[in-house]
Amino acid sequence: MLEGIHWLGHASFRLNLSGVVVYVDPWRLHSSKIKADVVLITHDHHDHLSMTDLKKISTPETVIVYAAREEKQLPGSKAIRVTPGEKLTIGEIEVETVPAYNIGKAFHPREAGYVGYIVRHNGRSIYHAGDTDKIPEMADLGCDVALLPIGGKYTMDVPEAIAAVALIKPGVAVPMHYGQVTPSDRDEVRFAQGLPAGRKAEVLSVE
Repeated sequence: MLEGIHWLGHASFRLNLSGVVVYVDPWRLHSSKIKADVVLITHDHHDHLSMTDLKKISTPETVIVYAAREEKQLPGSKAIRVTPGEKLTIGEIEVETVPAYNIGKAFHPREAGYVGYIVRHNGRSIYHAGDTDKIPEMADLGCDVALLPIGGKYTMDVPEAIAAVALIKPGVAVPMHYGQVTPSDRDEVRFAQGLPAGRKAEVLSVE
């Protein structure tokens, strides 16, 4: 279920989907050798929308989908600004934008229009939650793979993320957004060990 999913640290992932290369929130990339066909940006904070990293992986044909409070001048052939509740078809992949926001803290307000993404390809659905707390909309998502923040402060902490897994019911949950911006006291282990019965976690190594 995790074939082609590469964690690049923090909230950054590269999805290799049968020849289509999709990056999500590229930041502090260790390598830029593999160029992007599509880039998905969940919001405009510096650790998610990094112009330095975008320029490293973009080509004249790269399509960049992004959520931000204001229009951005981005590299590539096309920049598409999105809000929650949109569906796009880009080549062989389908992309759906879903809400991502905080409850009770002000880092990612709902009114900012920040997003998570569900990427669908060849019958598999991959949900990247973005920077979010556990929110009611998660109950309606459904996905094979859920990439979930667990670091706390700016996003869900471990107990919240465990509760989110119970709500989403993914085939497998992958923790992210821990250890670099927020300190981690084996958060990924506590997350994996705390999931409800019948739910599975996979802790990826940074590539």
